[in-house]
Amino acid sequence: MTRPTQQVTRSSAAFSAAAAGRVARQRQAPPNGWWGMALFLCAEVTLFGSLIATYFYLDFQSHGWPPLGIKPPSVVLPLIATAVLVLTTVPMWLAVRASRAGERRAVVMLIALAVVAQACYLALQILLFRHDLRHFTPAGSAYGSIYFTLLGAHHAHVLLGILISLTVLAFVCIRGLTDYWLVGVRIAALYWYVVSALAVLVVFTQLAPSL
Repeated sequence: MTRPTQQVTRSSAAFSAAAAGRVARQRQAPPNGWWGMALFLCAEVTLFGSLIATYFYLDFQSHGWPPLGIKPPSVVLPLIATAVLVLTTVPMWLAVRASRAGERRAVVMLIALAVVAQACYLALQILLFRHDLRHFTPAGSAYGSIYFTLLGAHHAHVLLGILISLTVLAFVCIRGLTDYWLVGVRIAALYWYVVSALAVLVVFTQLAPSL
């Protein structure tokens, strides 16, 4: 018969915040869910690497970038929005630390704060995206095609990240910090670390003609 003191050191038995935090602190390697997200993100980094390389390849092959009739993108708002998105990695990182300490309320507040900022970022970027569409289209030139593909792909990943964070937030509120959802907090944070880093690469690619 397994002793109670041994049960709380196993992931499958960690159904309380304290037990889950103890399991997290005793792990010697990231859990399988973390590795799954890491592999997924490797594929996404490859995708964005291909898009950014395509952008600059088309730039180097073009006599004018952007083409005549298309103004270079504005710098201020995209940079501010990206800075806000990057800063949301701080509450996500703090949420991971709080989850390991079994502080459910802090986890909920920190993820909620990050989600609000991420949603504001996405809303602003959608407005800028629509503004650009009024002046040029993906079908009008190679510039428009890669420009909207690159930004659209990144905005879609931000939306996916918000949905992941909201899912983790909901289940932490409903079921508490079990080991399963403590791992979920780590996975959500890892996703945002990578997406925020990609946001920096995307925005500087987008703004390259204006810099």
